[in-house]
Amino acid sequence: MFLNSIKPAPGSKKPAKRVGRGIGSTLGKTCGTGHKGQKSRSGGYHKVGFEGGQMPIQRRLPKFGFTSRKKPYYAEVRLSELAPLAELNPIDIDVLKKHGVIAQQAKQVKIIQSGELKESVVLKGLKATKGAIKIIESVGGKVEA
Repeated sequence: MFLNSIKPAPGSKKPAKRVGRGIGSTLGKTCGTGHKGQKSRSGGYHKVGFEGGQMPIQRRLPKFGFTSRKKPYYAEVRLSELAPLAELNPIDIDVLKKHGVIAQQAKQVKIIQSGELKESVVLKGLKATKGAIKIIESVGGKVEA
């Protein structure tokens, strides 16, 4: 291969339109832009979304909502959901995934104070709220980092 033999892919380059070659070509005189008006002038065109001075639709409609991209990777687990897993100590993220408590794609888990816990559990590598830690430790469990 030589530099003088390199060519663009077939169909990627289109020949430029030759305008101003007589009225029979349909691109003569006004060169396909019609008579007068903003679109016929050189450099004359409006910005994207411009509606002739009318309030554009993107400004007429209200803004709403927000979707976090982190949501699928973050899970919250209630204390009541830990109760059936008490005999599987220590409980870590893999145990929760295996027993269907959290989604398979979850990467971060936090235990929240909701529901009751009567048996002691040992949490390994999971975060927990202050209230949840207090309840876990009151029934004889512990939270390891």
